[in-house]
Amino acid sequence: MRKQFMFTALGAAVMLTSPLASANEELNFDAYREMLADGNPAELYEMEGEELWRTARGPKNATLEQCNLGLGPGVVEGAAAQLPRYFDDTGKVQDLESRLMHCMETQQGIPSAEIINGKFLKDERGKLAALVAYVVTHSKGKPIAVDLSHPKMKAMYDMGERAFFYRTGSMDFACSTCHSQDDKRIRATSLPNITKPEGAAAGWGSWPAYRVSNSQFWTMQHRLWDCFRQQRTAEPVFASDVTIALSVFMAGKGNGAAAQWPGVKR
Repeated sequence: MRKQFMFTALGAAVMLTSPLASANEELNFDAYREMLADGNPAELYEMEGEELWRTARGPKNATLEQCNLGLGPGVVEGAAAQLPRYFDDTGKVQDLESRLMHCMETQQGIPSAEIINGKFLKDERGKLAALVAYVVTHSKGKPIAVDLSHPKMKAMYDMGERAFFYRTGSMDFACSTCHSQDDKRIRATSLPNITKPEGAAAGWGSWPAYRVSNSQFWTMQHRLWDCFRQQRTAEPVFASDVTIALSVFMAGKGNGAAAQWPGVKR
């Protein structure tokens, strides 16, 4: 399997560095995504995540097989498609990453601070990314179905919408600067119009994703952090309210569309 991924990625790399790529980047990226459709390298992270889910770890030497992602202890099938959601046991709205952190801390004894203060793709935060890959794969093709009826979900949606349009940083950018118009691009990357349901579904439903430009698997928390970085403003704390609120806003607006997790990105 690893050889298959290596050869597929190599072929894609040759394609993207050819003279044709500079002439028609969007066409080549579409062809590249088709090449990886049956061999997305994110599958390697999914395999690692499944092993982590079933492996006893941490001070409590426990697995995550009783982690409740909203559909009952241990149920991963369809769970990601209904996140973020309000959880009675924490009294909070949680996305997939923050809910997994809760389970790791309460069931395995792994402090959330190790992840919040860690580095992307390193140590426990890297393990969290693999767990995300495992969980979202079980919602691939399922309709996004985020329940916005709880007052705290409604409040988070409103916060996410305000954050989406809030201009900040040295460039006076907002999320909406790049994601509020149709047919907008940055170089070879198409930018979904998240103010529309179909655009929100395209943005929310294709992350987390494997990024070919750096051969890494990025969760939505990682993606949002990088969006703030590119706005030239203060990066958010991992799994903070503003990131979860933005996720509620995107997921809620994209309700009903089929999720394509994990995606493949430039």
